[in-house]
Amino acid sequence: MKTEFKAKFLQHINKRRQDQGFTLIELLVVIIIIGILSAIALPSFLSQANKAKQSEAKQYLSSVNKGQQAVYAEKSSFASDMTELGLGIKSGTNNYTYTLGSSANGATALGTPIGGAASALKGYAATVGLVPSGEAKGTQSILCETVTAGAGLPTAVAPDGTAATIACTATTMTAVTK
Repeated sequence: MKTEFKAKFLQHINKRRQDQGFTLIELLVVIIIIGILSAIALPSFLSQANKAKQSEAKQYLSSVNKGQQAVYAEKSSFASDMTELGLGIKSGTNNYTYTLGSSANGATALGTPIGGAASALKGYAATVGLVPSGEAKGTQSILCETVTAGAGLPTAVAPDGTAATIACTATTMTAVTK
């Protein structure tokens, strides 16, 4: 074989060996970049997951408020348990437990996160109450959420039938809907 041909042949073999894979440094750079991106994206993802779980409680308790208003319009009294509402709402899910209480002037429903104060979810309280509306009394509803996640059990203002409006307890909750 010619010397020139042998040299080109050896260069070709060496070139093929270099093109066969990645170096350790290239792999480490890629792993570091993936790690940085996941460190940025993971907290955002977990936050969105909690928001989705909290929307369950908002939806359930808004339905309970509407159901309580319908029951009051029909029977002139508030329902004392979930089955009286006829909504098909469960008293507990994987994320929240729901309780219902009523009085002559109003009803309160609580959405308590599973895990209580250790939970990463906010607590919710829904209240429907009688408020003076001219000559007759009308109903008004409100949905409140705890200010921070894991802030403890939600509380709600029990309507007494004399207040012009109903409200959330100012120190622990903020109004979501009114």
